[in-house]
Amino acid sequence: MVDVTSRPVDLGEAVGLLTAARQVVLLAHVNPDADALGSALALGLALHRRGAEVQVSFGAPERPAESLRDLDVDGLVVPADRVVGAPELLVVLDTGSVDRLGPLADRAVTAGTTLVIDHHESNAGFGTHYYVDPRAEATAVMVLHLLDAMGVSVDLPTARCLYAGLVTDTRNFRAASPDTHAMAARLLVAGVDAEAVTRPLLDTHPFSWLAMLSAVLATATLEVDEARGLGLVHALIRHDLVSGGRQEEVESVIDVLRTTAEAEAAVVLKQVGEHRWTASMRSKGRIDVAAAASALGGGGHRVASGFTLDGDAPEILDRVRRALADAPLLG
Repeated sequence: MVDVTSRPVDLGEAVGLLTAARQVVLLAHVNPDADALGSALALGLALHRRGAEVQVSFGAPERPAESLRDLDVDGLVVPADRVVGAPELLVVLDTGSVDRLGPLADRAVTAGTTLVIDHHESNAGFGTHYYVDPRAEATAVMVLHLLDAMGVSVDLPTARCLYAGLVTDTRNFRAASPDTHAMAARLLVAGVDAEAVTRPLLDTHPFSWLAMLSAVLATATLEVDEARGLGLVHALIRHDLVSGGRQEEVESVIDVLRTTAEAEAAVVLKQVGEHRWTASMRSKGRIDVAAAASALGGGGHRVASGFTLDGDAPEILDRVRRALADAPLLG
């Protein structure tokens, strides 16, 4: 639900809020990916070096994904239970709705000011101020604009955080605009080793991942008449596989499933509780999965979205089919 006191701000107003604060908490969504955590850390580094007291955190899990931990060069990440209860300024990054903050959602109420920085189309605005740009391919793009407007020099640690967000949210720059390619080039000039940053994020898995992937793909089902006749492929990751694997391995399954030639839409249901499932949804650009996810209480981008629901997997899949049947086609 949108906070009725929320109001949109432009780049200049967002910079004013950031530079005026002496105490800042930056939050990513639960299970933060490289764009969420990289953006939070890049902005946190800049504010920390300006003299602000800075914490970076997220509601769950207890620690960042292993592939993201070396981005935190200044030790800004703190566990959720150590986050200041009523920060002067709360900055929420890459988070489409307040419920995606999990157990830290209350900070959006207790903070003196809450600034939301996000690029999800489904983000209707929450907190006291929101700076949302659905045209940006990644929240990292928006953060780099903010750093430039603040007059911050982008050093190597900051550039690595931003590059991690760009490379993942653009699918290794396959969905990047010329301007975003230029941003990436600028980060490389700052010293980023593209291979060293990208490999652990996209191209490295433990041997156990192969067994997990085999078990999940055994559940894969292709329904060529679903998703408005464009095809749906879906698979399930049961609780034992979710809890037994690294976050990176669980989240990587959708990228395998989405390669199915006969399916426009791909969905992976991940069991995170006895009757609770989170879902990753992807399309190849012909159907709006953000609209489908929004109908299910989630959100995201037109080609990449997600949601969380309670219930049994067959029931949730039925709801997914109905949501995709009603989802708009993209031009």
